[in-house]
Amino acid sequence: VDLKKGEQKSPELLKLNRFGQVPVLQDGDTVVSDSNAILVYLAKSLGRTDWLPENPTVAAAVQRWLSVAAGEIARGPAAARLVTVFGAPIDAEDAIRRAHAILTLVEQELSTRTWLAAEQATIADIALYSYISSAPEGNVDLSAYPHTRQWLAQIEALPGFVAFQKTAVGLAA
Repeated sequence: VDLKKGEQKSPELLKLNRFGQVPVLQDGDTVVSDSNAILVYLAKSLGRTDWLPENPTVAAAVQRWLSVAAGEIARGPAAARLVTVFGAPIDAEDAIRRAHAILTLVEQELSTRTWLAAEQATIADIALYSYISSAPEGNVDLSAYPHTRQWLAQIEALPGFVAFQKTAVGLAA
């Protein structure tokens, strides 16, 4: 889907997701939109309790981080990247400020633990990874966050990891 051309607003995609957003997963007759919902769907449908644990305390921690991904991370590093990659009419300075505020909290969390929500990687880590790993494309410098950079490397070392295509903008230019 070419987002710069607005293909996410095509009639075909709007049938799958009325919000006109990606990603959208179609699994047989099931259609799931929203990246966090897709992560939950995949973990549940594949019975992957390692990625979405059944323990109520850990499941709540995963949900908390999914909310952070949809909230503070979306308004911070993700928004900053939208400015540089897509020319979004967003206050870049505010998005970068928000990015550093949430990255400071993530850094503090990762200074005492290896993964965000559990003793192993979960969908919470995956939900935050894409936005944080791409933060430099939105002019968000990650050099002040050594624990976060180590966490990114740990995710990239997981079996089956496939890297995102980088966009040559922002600090990544």
